[in-house]
Parts: sequence; structure tokens; C-alpha cells
Amino acid sequence: MATLNIDQRPVEVLAGTTLLAAARTLGIAVPTLCFRDGLEHVTSCMLCVVEDVRTGCLHPACSTPAQDGMDIATASGTVLEARRTALELLLGDHLGDCEGPCTRACAAGMNIPDMLRAIGAGDLHGAIRIVKRHIALPAALGRICPAPCEKACRRSSQDAPVGICRLKRFVADADLASSAPYLPDRLEPSGFRVAVVGGGPAGLSAAYALARAGHACTVFEKSDRPGGGLRAPELCDTLPPAVLDAEIAQIARLGMTFETGVEIGVTRSLQDLKQRFDAVILAWGAGAADLLDPLGLESGPHGITANWRTHRTGDPAVFACGNAVVPGRMAVRAVAQGQAAALAVDQMLRGEAVVGTLHLYNHRLGGALAPDELAAFMAGAAPEPRTEPADRATGAYAANEATGEAARCLHCDCRKPGTCQLRRYADEYGVNPRGWKPAHRRPVEIVRHGNTVYEPGKCIACGICVRIATAAREPLGLTFIGRGFTVRIGVPFHESLEKGLSRVAAACVEACPTGALAAADRRARRSGEVP
Repeated sequence: MATLNIDQRPVEVLAGTTLLAAARTLGIAVPTLCFRDGLEHVTSCMLCVVEDVRTGCLHPACSTPAQDGMDIATASGTVLEARRTALELLLGDHLGDCEGPCTRACAAGMNIPDMLRAIGAGDLHGAIRIVKRHIALPAALGRICPAPCEKACRRSSQDAPVGICRLKRFVADADLASSAPYLPDRLEPSGFRVAVVGGGPAGLSAAYALARAGHACTVFEKSDRPGGGLRAPELCDTLPPAVLDAEIAQIARLGMTFETGVEIGVTRSLQDLKQRFDAVILAWGAGAADLLDPLGLESGPHGITANWRTHRTGDPAVFACGNAVVPGRMAVRAVAQGQAAALAVDQMLRGEAVVGTLHLYNHRLGGALAPDELAAFMAGAAPEPRTEPADRATGAYAANEATGEAARCLHCDCRKPGTCQLRRYADEYGVNPRGWKPAHRRPVEIVRHGNTVYEPGKCIACGICVRIATAAREPLGLTFIGRGFTVRIGVPFHESLEKGLSRVAAACVEACPTGALAAADRRARRSGEVP
């Protein structure tokens, strides 16, 4: 037996027990990437290092046996810095994007690749669920958004970007025309009440998010009906009022109340709202800056002064977003700000730290794709040029056109964004995405076979797949090729992935801690992303 301390807690374990296993007996989690229960350890990632306080030495917990008298620290400053360095080295030449460039370019952060995959599979119900996770007014935005997502689309390098905006409109229009339009889930009533001042895109988005979070919400609009700037005369031809009315009606189904003909500072005071409601979101349109002094709020160059992340003003119960803060922004940006302000309000009401939207670590491939790299992505996409709607009068896609256009997506987002352990730990340890980089990056490679996709540039050479294949007695299996920093995983004798993983492809995909080995049908493996 060996008796030792781990994080100042005594533990006695059998001789030969690793520090990792000893820590687990105390319920202490030590991060690992190359370790997997039931397989021989290889000690390659060095993420599991712990410190022997007596000697100051760092030990890989997955392979170091516990010894009598050890005093182990699993989260000292030295340990955390060593783990961060290990992660930076692993990510230094990581070739891939956590999120697609289109998603990063979307102000609302919509998961565009997932929407395209759902459309391509003919799953319009799944597509509208993906869209409405972030965007309350997709039919409206699908008609007026200047499509920054399309400007970021990598397909532009081949021929033309995917018609993302028209596809979003197609999904939203199909939902509105259905017999049972999609209604997102709503949490149980919280007992809190929130006032939203302004029924434009920012206010409607905020109300939508608040209602989904279970809060009673009242929208105050100075005109006779909500819509704000979306009802501007110059938009009527592009965005018919009937479409906007239909989308607002869907938002109203979540249970919020609308009070029209109410102008804050004129017919109703901010103080009155603060007395009646637990929080207030100011989301009025441009042209109301003269109300700021009477309302007692600090003004900036363009509008209300508010924290850029939380949208909280100097009054802790009052939040501001959209044109109330910076006039003249895109409607999709106003929608995003309304959603972010609602999240901050929800955090406040639930007694949590008001920190606003938290973004996970997001790795970027960076740089333009070389011709051979673009060809690797194109191999998994439809080769046809961009589809222009046959119905030129409305500019709307027919069902077959939408399916074909969605199939043009290069799918350059990660196949495991929610389960990638490398991303999870990079976020947990605060790794800088712009950290260590090699002088010259390797070219992107994508190897496909059946439903298995292997991207060597995302491989961290943990060897888990090699050991799984060996244990299953694969005729060929996988092996380490090369030495040192050039080592990679491959099939012996330059054989195909099909021959290397004839028995355990699915098991290797499931066990891979990154997106290096993944299922081609990414819609089947996502979990928890769409409510």
C-alpha cells in the first residue's frame, strides 16, 4: 500500500496505482487527452501533469505510480501553467476551425453549417429549430440582411458563396406556411417581470429570449404596432408587412404582452417601469437620444452608455441594446444585441454573475486555402455552381433548389464542436488562440471513407485509435508514422482508411478526443446544441 496526500487530502492506495487513479478515488478530476480506461497509457499529451510539492517535480499522473509520502498538488500555479503550455503546443499546428467562418461572421452567431445540413437532408423542422435558437425573425432577416456570412463563405474561392440568406428565408417561410409553425420550448415561469422598451428587431429579440427563459415580458412600443425600423417604407417591397406580422405573431405565442402607443419619457416614465418590473431593457430606435437626460441615464457619442458585453447601464436594473446604444446598425446585429441583453438580464434575475454572453475557445484555420486544400473540402460538397431561384419575381427558392444549394456547403466547421476535449480544455485553461504557431503550417488533408472522415491536421497523436485497433486485432489497423514533431497517425504501408479500420472505425471515432476522426454525418452526432 502507498499513503500520500493529494491536494492536502490523505489517501491510501494499492502499490502500483497511478496518481491519476489515486486522485479519482478522492473525486479529484485530472484532465487527460491521451489516456483512456482499459488501454495502455502512452504519456503523450502531458495534460495530466501534477506537482510533487516536496520536490517541485512535475509528473504525468496517468503513468506515475503513487509512492509513500508523496505530497501531490493537482492545481497549483506551476501545474496550471504547464498544462496551458501543453495545450498551446498541441494547438500550435492544429489545422481546423471550431466554428465555420460563416458562423463567426454572423452577428447573431447562428449555426449556419448545421442549418445547411438539415436543409440538405430535407429536415426543415430541424432547420428551423437551429435557426430560431438565435434568430427570432428569420423570415424578415432572410429578406433584408446584407449577408456578412456569405462574404466569409470559403466556397467563394471556388465559384460563389452558398446562398445562406435565401436558405434561411426558405426555412422560415416554409415554417410560417406550415399547419403547425415551430414554437420553441419555454422554461417554467420564473416569477420575474421584464419591460422591453421598443418593438423593433432588438426589442423583439430580447422579448423572445426572455420569454423562452420563463420571464413574464411586456413590450412597450410607441407606434400602433411592433416592428420598429423593419416597417420603414423603403423596406416594404423587400419585406412585405404580412411577413413581418406573421413572424411577430409567432413570437407573441411565447406569451409576452404588447402595449402600443406608449412612449417612455412622454406617456410613461422610466421610474414607473422600474417600480412595476424587475428589470428594464431599452431597445428603442434611433432619434430618442433627447430622452436620455430626463431619464437620468448617461449618454455616449450616439446613445445610451452601456457595457458592451452585458448591455447594463449605470442603473443596475436597466439594460440597453440596439439603436438605443449605437444607431444605424444592421438588423441582424440588433437582433444579436437584444438576445445578449436578455441573457444578461436573465443572469441578474437568477442571482448569477452578470457576465453576458460567454464564448468558447474558437480555433481558426487562418489564411486563404491553397488549391489542393480547397479541393479537399470540395470533395465533400456538391460541385454545381450557385443556384439562382427560378422564381425571379419573389427571389425565393423552391424546395429542390434549396436542397441543391445547401449541398454546396464545404462543411469546413468542426465535426465535434461540442465534444472536442481539446477545445474544452483550451477554454478551461484560458489558452490564447493566437498563441504558439509554427513558421509554416502544414497543408489541410481530408481522408474520407464511408461515414468516417480523418483529418490528420487535427490529430494530436494521442494514439488512442492505434491502441483500439490493436486490441481489436485489426488486420492492418493504425500506427505512428514519422518521428518527433512530424509524427502522425496513418495506415501501415500507405493502405486506405477502409483497410486500416475495417472493424473498429465507429469505436475510434467515438474515442477520438478531437475532430480528427469523426462521422461524416455530423447531424447524427451533435448533442445539446439545439434546444
